[in-house]
Parts: sequence; C-alpha cells; structure tokens
Amino acid sequence: MYAKNTWEKYKDNLNEVMEYNEGYKDYISKNKTERACVKDSIRLAKEKGFKPLDSFETLKPGDKVYVNNRDKNIALFVIGNKPLTEGMRILGAHIDSPRMDLKQNPLYESEGFVLADTHYYGGVKKYQWVTIPLSLYGVVAKKDGTVVDVVIGEDDNDPVVGISDLLIHLAAEQLDKKAAKVIEGENLDVTLGNMPLVGEEKDAVKANILKLLKDKYDIEEEDFVSAEIEVVPSGKARDYGLDRSMIAGYGHDDRVCAYTSLTAILDMDVCDYTCCTILVDKEEIGSVGATQSLFFENTIGEMLVKMGIDSFVQTRLTLSRSKMLSSDVSAGVDPLFVSVNDKKNAAYLGNGIVFNKYTGARGKSGSNDASAEYVARIRAVMDESNIHYQTAELGKVDLGGGGTIAYILGNYNMDVIDAGIAVLNMHAPMEVVSKVDVYETYQAYKAFLKNA
Repeated sequence: MYAKNTWEKYKDNLNEVMEYNEGYKDYISKNKTERACVKDSIRLAKEKGFKPLDSFETLKPGDKVYVNNRDKNIALFVIGNKPLTEGMRILGAHIDSPRMDLKQNPLYESEGFVLADTHYYGGVKKYQWVTIPLSLYGVVAKKDGTVVDVVIGEDDNDPVVGISDLLIHLAAEQLDKKAAKVIEGENLDVTLGNMPLVGEEKDAVKANILKLLKDKYDIEEEDFVSAEIEVVPSGKARDYGLDRSMIAGYGHDDRVCAYTSLTAILDMDVCDYTCCTILVDKEEIGSVGATQSLFFENTIGEMLVKMGIDSFVQTRLTLSRSKMLSSDVSAGVDPLFVSVNDKKNAAYLGNGIVFNKYTGARGKSGSNDASAEYVARIRAVMDESNIHYQTAELGKVDLGGGGTIAYILGNYNMDVIDAGIAVLNMHAPMEVVSKVDVYETYQAYKAFLKNA
C-alpha cells in the first residue's frame, strides 16, 4: 500500500512491533563498530543453523551459509531450489557509521591533560560531537600477531571520554564563525586523562595513561600504529517520544537496515531463488578499499564451484540475473526543517519502507537510478504482501544529496533499487527512527526475498 500511515495497520498487533524493536535496540546498543556487527551477526546466524562456506564440500537447496571477510563484511545465503545461475535475491546494507578514528600516533600531553588526535570518518557536523560522552571501540594488532579488543565507556563502571568546547563566556569570536568552522577537524581531540603518574617529571599524565593501557590491555604506545580505535557516542539506544513510538540511538545509518536485512534472511526458509544478505563497511567514505573489492564476486564464484560450475562467465551472469534491494536509510521529513524537502517526494516517519529510485547529487551524480520496469515489479511485490511503502528523494534538487552501495552491484548489470528506513538527525551522534518503519521494513525485506 503506497504512502499510508503504518501504525494503523498494526493497531491490533503492537506487541509484534515493540518486541521486534527490542531486539534491534539491543543489537545497535552493543554493536557500534563494523567488527562488532560482524561478530554478533555470526552469533545470531549460527543460532539459526548457518555454517561457514568453507565447511561445505557441496551446496544444495536449503543450505544456510555465511562468509566472513576480514571481520568487517559478512555475506549470508539460503540456497534456493532454482540453480544459482538463475540469479539471487539480495539485500545489501552497510555497517559503518560516521565517527572519529584515533590517528596512528594519537597521544600527546598539553596543559596538564593527555589527549588523543582523531580524524573524523564520514560526513559529520563537527560541532555535534563535542561535550557528549564518548566511548572507545576497536582493536590493537600487535607485532606478535595477537589482536587485542578494546571497549572503554560502555559498561556502567567504565569511564567515558569526550571532546571539550569553549565556554560561552569566552566564545564571542567562536560564535562569529560559520557552523562548518566553529569546531575544526584538528580540534576533535579526545580528552583521556588529567592525573600524573607519581615519580614522573616529563609527560607524567601521558605516562599514567600508558600505564593504565599496559596494565589492562598489555599494549604499548607504538602499538597504536597498527590499531583501529573508533570514537563513538556512549550509551544505549533508548525509546524516543512519550508514546515510545521511536528509537533514539547512534548508528541507525545504516545498522537499522543491516539488522532488518540480517533478521529477514535468518528467518527465511528455502525459496525458489537463493537469498542473500550482505553487510559491508566503508560506505560512509565512498565504498573503497580491500573489503569493497571483489569479495562478493569471488564468493559467488566459490559457491558455483561447490555446485560443480567453475566458470568466470557464469559467475558474472549469475550476478547480472540477480535482483537487489540496496538497504540504506533515507532522510525523514523533520517538522523543524520542512523547507529542504519536496514534500511530494519525501520520506515520512511512520509511513513504512522508503524506496529511492535514485540518490546522488547535482543531477543524480553518483546514483544508480533504477529502471521503471524494476520499480514496477517492486511495487507489485509490496502490494501482494500488503506492505506499506513510500517513495522519496534525498531533499530538494541542488540542496544536497548522497550515495549508497547500489551503483556497485548495478555495475554487474543487476536490477538494484535503494530501499530503507526514514531517519531524523542522520549522521548525528543521536539519530531517530520510527519503530513501525523498522518492523515494516523487516516484513518488506522478507517479501522481497521470497517473491521478487
């Protein structure tokens, strides 16, 4: 059903909506990095009977398979009744979110404080990230091959860190700056401590922080050179609004579509076509790097080999015969900033899953732009399954724009359209989604996998 308020649909089944969202809140609260999402997704997949691809000698209909790529990507498959070469039904989402990353040589002492240099990751309004509690997540890879997991700031007994801002009493010159310059990127430095190590005369506060890290994690300062430490907002996702209709939390973009895509395939039985969910990293910085390379294509080739087909051509044809929903969020209409939208072509919280025929910016640059025929097929699938959906663009023409992973799979001559959940405060430390949209998107993804 096109552009209908979805709360009415579930007025007699609100418990379904709320219960599903409790699972999502738990997932997003404890998985604030790509590595954490992959690790927890594997745990959930194993509980549903999924096994690593390399544990199969052959593949047959009904097999449940997953592939972990560098602990930052995961692809999950339910093998269908039709030959794989006839194509797949694919859900693809990204599990990275805007944040700060510690630099390779981050620590320094200044004015009695020890701080850590950062480089922001993805598109952010830098002023939103100061004076809020922050956590440190990630890994430190040591020269001996061991990898140390680091999580500081999430346990109730943990300290948090943060980025300071200039007090209002001394901010006259700062407030004259444009918003993009109020906080400079090089000033997004995280405060780690203020207590000196007894007996140290030079950089005593830094020495104390290094001692704490050595005692807890057995890491040295030079180990930061081979570390991936992300700075993210602290705390759990919370119900938002007096009516508990929404969820406020960090990383809805795009983990809300990742979770709905993940649970859709975990709850899927064998279908005609092989079903797939792929969760990837680095979307927020342009979908680049090793984990955005030929991983997916190689995985399909390996699966075909286990089915007795060793052919580069058949691998490419399998991809070209597939259909995909690029599961990514859309900009919800904010009542305080309505003017940035073309209201006839905008996404509204509570109206169900959002389809973006195209994204991009300045004349659709960087967009996939789905074909009219494919949009028509998606409409039919949604209507046949009584799914509430809406269509949207990312704001008014020339006011902005953005991209997704849709074009990457579209390059295989695959039918792809962007499909996800409307979000308020996108890329902020606290984003907001509607619970009913989360649940309806989960239902839409299952309908696509089964019927598209």
